[in-house]
Amino acid sequence: MGLVPGGPLPGRSPGFEVHLDNFDGPFDLLLGLISKHKLDVTEIALAKVTDDFVAWIKAKGKEWDLDEASEFLVVAATLLDLKAARLLPQAEVEDDEDLALLEARDLLFARLLQYRAFKDVAATFAQRIAEENRRQPRAVAVEPRFAQLLPELVLGITPEQLAMIAAKAMTPKVAPQVGLAHLHAPPVSVREQAALIIDRLRRTRSASFRVLIADAEETIVVVARFLALLELFREGALAFDQVTPLGELTIRWTGSDDEDVVVEVDEFEGAPPPPEDDVAESVTDEDIAALGAPVTPTDEPQEGQDQ
Repeated sequence: MGLVPGGPLPGRSPGFEVHLDNFDGPFDLLLGLISKHKLDVTEIALAKVTDDFVAWIKAKGKEWDLDEASEFLVVAATLLDLKAARLLPQAEVEDDEDLALLEARDLLFARLLQYRAFKDVAATFAQRIAEENRRQPRAVAVEPRFAQLLPELVLGITPEQLAMIAAKAMTPKVAPQVGLAHLHAPPVSVREQAALIIDRLRRTRSASFRVLIADAEETIVVVARFLALLELFREGALAFDQVTPLGELTIRWTGSDDEDVVVEVDEFEGAPPPPEDDVAESVTDEDIAALGAPVTPTDEPQEGQDQ
């Protein structure tokens, strides 16, 4: 096999070169030929390559590069494993061990290709960095012929107006205040809502619930007006008509036009908290039985209940 011409990677300074009987050139080119299967690794005397590299390192003295030496050791070890795998007898794949050997050989070639790819990318980065280092930013002023093209600044206000604007900008602003009045709705009088409903029904004799609450701006007013309707219904002053379930609710006035209707509920402030007596009354017989206490049934009415 004749000599193969070669050279270093683009953008990379000349480094270690290999001088063999069948190859003479940079070490990077040797790796490229092996990875492309243009040169058989079994024809390379790795021992001589290693001796030449050690001599090359010694010749550089204290200026030798540790990274370059580490790269050579990794690549040389990979080439040695690859050469050992190629020197083994090759036969048909009969078992898993033979298949594992083939996979290991392929992985070694993959490591060489990966190393070559990283070297190419590093060389590209080095070339781009060297090109960018030769560029300098423009640090001069605009040329007069271009500076004259800029429009003149014309103020449309007087100095007094400018002073007023500056004084207004420098005046401390009042800190904004967030009101909390909207968080607590005021109580609504059920009696007032009942009086309003009585006045309307005495004049119209009947109206739908939708019409009666048409002017209610808040939900609490709607609830208070509904409670007023229930109180008036309990007093027998009006009647409800609903033709279909969930249909339109019509309220008819059935009370007197002269007598006053007394509404006991005054204000609606939302659902009140349950009193302490209700907590005691909410205990059922099942709760007592769960505690293991005997339950004595009784038919006598409790005090305060209707006989």
